[in-house]
Parts: sequence; structure tokens; C-alpha cells
Amino acid sequence: MEYLEYQLPAADIELSDDVLDRIDEIVAPRVTVNPADNGWVSPALQPAARRRL
Repeated sequence: MEYLEYQLPAADIELSDDVLDRIDEIVAPRVTVNPADNGWVSPALQPAARRRL
């Protein structure tokens, strides 16, 4: 619980545009850093889940 309470203030941190731009320079948007993550696709993003009923 102590660790959680210590980390909670981080949720309120907002990164400035220049910091976000620098991150994008290091790792381009939409690039998967961990190749093991490439195989999983959220069921919510499957075509059947996106249909309107």
C-alpha cells in the first residue's frame, strides 16, 4: 500500500509538448518496442466488436 500511495501523484503529471515531441523522436509513434506485443489484438478492436447493432 505504501508503494501505491507513493506512486499515485504521478497520475497527475502532464508532459509538455516538447517532452512528448522528444519521446516521439526517440521512438516513433505506433512503433512496438517489445516485439512480443505484436501478436495480441484487443477483442474490442475486432470488426465484429465495432459493428453497430
